Amino acid sequence: MSVKLRLTIMSFLEFAVWGAYLTSMGNYLGSVGLGPKIGLFYAMQGIVSIFMPAIMGIVADRWIPVQRLLGLNHLFAAIFMFATGYYGMTAGDNVDFATIFTLYSFSVAFFMPTIALSNSTAYTILKQNNLDTIKAFPPIRTMGTVGFIVAMLFVNFFGTKDGSFGFNFSSDPTFLSFQSNYYQFLVSGVLGIILFFFSFVLPKCEINKSGEKQTLSDALGFKAFALFKDKKMAIFFIFSMLLGVSLQITNGYANPFISLFKEMPNYSNTWGANNANALISLSQVSETLCILLIPFFLKRFGIKIVMLMAMVGWVLRFGLFGLGDPGSGVWMFILSMIVYGIAFDFFNVSGSLYVDKETDKNIRSSAQGVFMMMTNGFGATIGMLVAQYIVNHFVFSHTDLDQQLEGWRISWFIFAGYALVVTILFAIIFKYKHDPKAIENISH
Repeated sequence: MSVKLRLTIMSFLEFAVWGAYLTSMGNYLGSVGLGPKIGLFYAMQGIVSIFMPAIMGIVADRWIPVQRLLGLNHLFAAIFMFATGYYGMTAGDNVDFATIFTLYSFSVAFFMPTIALSNSTAYTILKQNNLDTIKAFPPIRTMGTVGFIVAMLFVNFFGTKDGSFGFNFSSDPTFLSFQSNYYQFLVSGVLGIILFFFSFVLPKCEINKSGEKQTLSDALGFKAFALFKDKKMAIFFIFSMLLGVSLQITNGYANPFISLFKEMPNYSNTWGANNANALISLSQVSETLCILLIPFFLKRFGIKIVMLMAMVGWVLRFGLFGLGDPGSGVWMFILSMIVYGIAFDFFNVSGSLYVDKETDKNIRSSAQGVFMMMTNGFGATIGMLVAQYIVNHFVFSHTDLDQQLEGWRISWFIFAGYALVVTILFAIIFKYKHDPKAIENISH
């Protein structure tokens, strides 16, 4: 088996583990009475992302080869994910929040660092085999998104009916899909165990033997916080956090929102209402395709315009959810999924390139760490906690379905309004002069 093929399988499994539950967990939590707590589960991913990747990075640098640590983290994450699913199975409708949240939190604490560890593993192995990382890595990473999509589709279309397991591709409301129950956690656990064993067939990565050891302070990116003294960089990082607020909202709430339509007679037999995860998977398809567009748009329009396009994408992402439905308005849901690729990719990739261009090479890695901390750490955590308050107030405080639907629409419009305000402020405050040659240099 070639090196590239092994890394491709690793990337596929890495994101399949996540895709098995990330977009459907909110649906399950809502079905067992924990709808008002959905935000906490997604916020935990942001909280552990602030410090766990840095700690595991130091472990990989000093003591355990990165490919081995990747496998071990997946093993522990899978054990706790199995425990989460098993507890859900035994508890039925009487799920205790503290118990399931604790088990889930331990699982994501071990899983979130694996995203960085899998990248480090791929880069290290490619370099050890004298392969060009710029050319070889993107196709490998793209298969990670494919793995995410495949896992999403599996938990959407596989489930139970009349006590037997099988696939269902129709809009049969009596079919109990894995996307609405605890089985999604068990699927994630199985995939994690597979990746643990697969890590043993990956080429061995050497531990860093250099005398210069990275401290925890360095790994957390504290050195790069000096960049906040630069007004332009400070503004950029602040807006990164403000936009990061939007990152996890639809992962947590899109599925429960779309699945609500199953309870309404006018929409109960529509394909979209009964296959929310499959509908949402179009977002990941769009994400895969939009990665290919970034070099053209960056060179043609520059980083500021590309990031503004991402911000407008978030406005449309939320606004179309508020306007659409799985019936005659399903086209709005589909369009919302399509613009997600622009909203997510154009922000993350262009932002990362901007940090790379504007920072000194001695603190470039730390600066990237600050960017990720501000977006996926602080921004996403704050976003989910605030979103939870809004959704609880407008949606879960009601029992009437029509009131809940109206509450969902109000919530989506609030999120869209927030994204619009951030877009306008960024356009006014952030100053940047586009230089096509500079973009061309950093993209090579």
